[in-house]
Amino acid sequence: MIILIAPENDIPNEIELLNALFKEGLMFYHLRKPSKNYQEHCAYLNEIEATYHNRIVVHYHHELINEYSLKGIHFQEQKRRDHIDNPGRYFKGLEMFGKTISSSFHEPQELESCEFEFDYHLLSPVFSSISKKGYEGRGFDVNHIDKLIVGMGGINEKTLAETIPLGFKGIGVLGGVWNTENPVESFVALKKLYTELLFKKN
Repeated sequence: MIILIAPENDIPNEIELLNALFKEGLMFYHLRKPSKNYQEHCAYLNEIEATYHNRIVVHYHHELINEYSLKGIHFQEQKRRDHIDNPGRYFKGLEMFGKTISSSFHEPQELESCEFEFDYHLLSPVFSSISKKGYEGRGFDVNHIDKLIVGMGGINEKTLAETIPLGFKGIGVLGGVWNTENPVESFVALKKLYTELLFKKN
């Protein structure tokens, strides 16, 4: 699986690029826009072709899951720590049937010991981040953890081959797509290479 994280701040032609990325087979888009309020999230989603809403996972304003046919919701690390001990109360007003629930982690030990069963887990930084300066990679090896873990941080065409032997079942990208000259071409090349590497492994 390849997860594309939204650029934190809007970029020129973002929606146009995003619709093109969906056309090229993007199946997991994490909508992470911390500075946007609920109405701005709605405005953003309304610009995306509705047929692709079921590929979008929201990081903020989880109640959007009741208004749009989204893929799922994601817990930032702190939000997970604050709410997941009492999931019954948190999920009470949310229509979660058939939706994914995921979360971010920065320590493999915390991920391994987490008792809540997330559909998948984002672990970062695997390599030094492209989008966040000074965010040094830690080269996590997760082969021993029996959970679906997606590696994030510094993943692009150059580092991709190194992620699979580390035990990751998917990759998360941000700068490796959005910070390139042509995000759509970069995604297509990354997807092709990832498919080839998985085929070789199996």
